[in-house]
Amino acid sequence: MKELIRRKLIEIEENYQVKVLYAVESGSRAWGFPSKDSDYDVRFIYVHQPDWYLSIDPQGVGKKRDVIEVPINDLLDISGWEITKALRLFRKSNPALLEWMRSDIVYYQAYSFIDQMRELEPQVFYSNATIYHYLNMAKNNYREYLQGSEVKSKKYFYVLRPVLACKWIEENRTVPPISFQELVNELVPVGELKSEIELLLKRKIAGDELDLEPRIQLINYFLGNEMDRLEAYVKTISEEIEDPTAKLNVLFRSTLNEVWG
Repeated sequence: MKELIRRKLIEIEENYQVKVLYAVESGSRAWGFPSKDSDYDVRFIYVHQPDWYLSIDPQGVGKKRDVIEVPINDLLDISGWEITKALRLFRKSNPALLEWMRSDIVYYQAYSFIDQMRELEPQVFYSNATIYHYLNMAKNNYREYLQGSEVKSKKYFYVLRPVLACKWIEENRTVPPISFQELVNELVPVGELKSEIELLLKRKIAGDELDLEPRIQLINYFLGNEMDRLEAYVKTISEEIEDPTAKLNVLFRSTLNEVWG
């Protein structure tokens, strides 16, 4: 599969006249709880040739799209962000992008771009915005999937993970790990709750359907309490970070020079 993905990335470079800087797996495979039928969610960052940027129309407007999306099939979902879009989202501490930077499944990496981003991460990480993102994700998924007497058990992971990510940020003020298992190991004490979560994880990885089943009251109780507590907590956070735009501009220009000369 890795070789197929690499070939697809080469096709993208040729078809769009760009250079891919970084490509990783995202979603359930990267988080550590894929299903037997999970597709591959490939995400990448790319850069155009310098002339593309030297025009009167800004990126992302009209025909100058700042994303590349390959038609999805049953196996592969491949999409990428243009470098300035990625850096603007990085400036906002975008959680999806921060997760890409932590993925253990790297399909391709070239040039020094991603390493320089990682060096800048402590200067752009904004815990308030990131907690809000994860908390809203958890609340929306909880409301949509976990309210009935019977629920789709696999959806617990899509609430547990963002809740635990919020708890990690609260305790460490750093970007949370991408691995769900690491979050559980660090943040859930040994006991009945942890046992329920780990049993559910083993079943999902083993390929169990985890379709409609009776609600797991212990996990629902934990999630409800944590979301209420985190909603109150995030309102107490007040932090300021120095505007990183100048440094991100330097990174953009140096990458253009490194890639295209």
